[in-house]
Amino acid sequence: MKHTILIVDDEESIRLSLKGGLEDEGFHTILAESGEEGLKTFQSHDIDLVLLDIWLPNMDGLQVLEQMQKHDPTLPVIVMTGHGSIETAVRAIRLGALDFIEKPLDLNKIIITINNAMHVRALEEENALLRNKTRKDYELIGHSPAIQKLKEEVHRAAPSDSWVLILGENGTGKELVSRNLHSLSKRGDKPFIEVNCAAIPEELIESELFGHEKGAFTGASERKRGKFDLAHEGTLFLDEIGDMSLSTQAKILRILQEQRFERVGGSQAIQVDVRVLTATNKDLETEIAEGRFRQDLYYRLNVIPIHVPPLRQRKEDIPELAEHFLTVFSQNKGREKKTITDGALKKLLQHDWPGNVRELKNIIERLFIMTLGDSITADDIIPLSSTRTSSEIGHLLDMQQLKDSRAVFEKLFIERKLSECGYNISKTADLIGVERSNLHRKIKGLGIDVQ
Repeated sequence: MKHTILIVDDEESIRLSLKGGLEDEGFHTILAESGEEGLKTFQSHDIDLVLLDIWLPNMDGLQVLEQMQKHDPTLPVIVMTGHGSIETAVRAIRLGALDFIEKPLDLNKIIITINNAMHVRALEEENALLRNKTRKDYELIGHSPAIQKLKEEVHRAAPSDSWVLILGENGTGKELVSRNLHSLSKRGDKPFIEVNCAAIPEELIESELFGHEKGAFTGASERKRGKFDLAHEGTLFLDEIGDMSLSTQAKILRILQEQRFERVGGSQAIQVDVRVLTATNKDLETEIAEGRFRQDLYYRLNVIPIHVPPLRQRKEDIPELAEHFLTVFSQNKGREKKTITDGALKKLLQHDWPGNVRELKNIIERLFIMTLGDSITADDIIPLSSTRTSSEIGHLLDMQQLKDSRAVFEKLFIERKLSECGYNISKTADLIGVERSNLHRKIKGLGIDVQ
């Protein structure tokens, strides 16, 4: 499809010259000899880019630019100016013009500038689509009173720069809340950096958070930026904050107070501008009473507390959540979407969901993969407390490669144990006899959803 360029210039020779050159390059052009005519044309046609002369009779180019920017701030406008008018061109850039070109005009330079502008706009549109997709991916699903209240709290808290403490059981969607707080804030187009405080070994957490200098310790072969550094001007989400050691808590408190830190092995103070969001499934007041969490850090973090309700308190959202997950799995796996019967939903509604939304998502994924027909019925849903099923074992035995069967079994086993433990990583690691950090690696490697 041809791009349409509006040329606004009071000199007929320039308009016609640009028209001929640009149409030879495959562009469609529309001509206007005054600012007023240019605005009318802009408002009645789909314009991809404007070449705008600064010096126009009556309504000058800067006035035209302001009006165009009010209607469409994403429209690429390239201003054309004579010699000695650079100061005016700079003013145009400040008003929203993408670039400026000096007269006498060089057609080759104009074409390069236009192509660059089109490329920039395409990238901006692509980024906007990706941001919208990301927002949709992290949408809070449901219309129950509990989830409606949560959405309202998120919308009120998001525009501020205040720190938020997100509380709730494992699997309720605390990370979704943090991402919504970020995307709805004025920092939404800046970095969102997540740190799982429970997944990082104690000896490495300082390096992860603050970065390190080359040679700071064995294996530090180069300088590394930390999470605080990477989150500059954006949002830092500290998940499972209740699992952070007291010594690290003290360093975090200092950084939150001063908004500056030094890398491990370094002496230079690095200033940052970071909004901090934290989350935990623990009762921090109990942790404080038992000496495992600093009271001063708790009060620093707990500016705005947001409680995420467990799924058992919003069971009316289960049908909508199930439909959402079926759609997601259909798109991700490139398969036809399966339906779910009322009988199957009734069976899901009878479960108390100790693993919350995460457990429901994993169950729906399993049903999507293991159910042979196009519809998930009540008969397809095994007792959710059962430890194994004949269909799962049959699926494993049908596999040809031992490594594939082992990986599937390991994933099913860990998912089941996580569900039994309410998706508490530490409790699950103790139950199955592995280190917590090893379990985190297994979860990541097997693609198990614990978000």
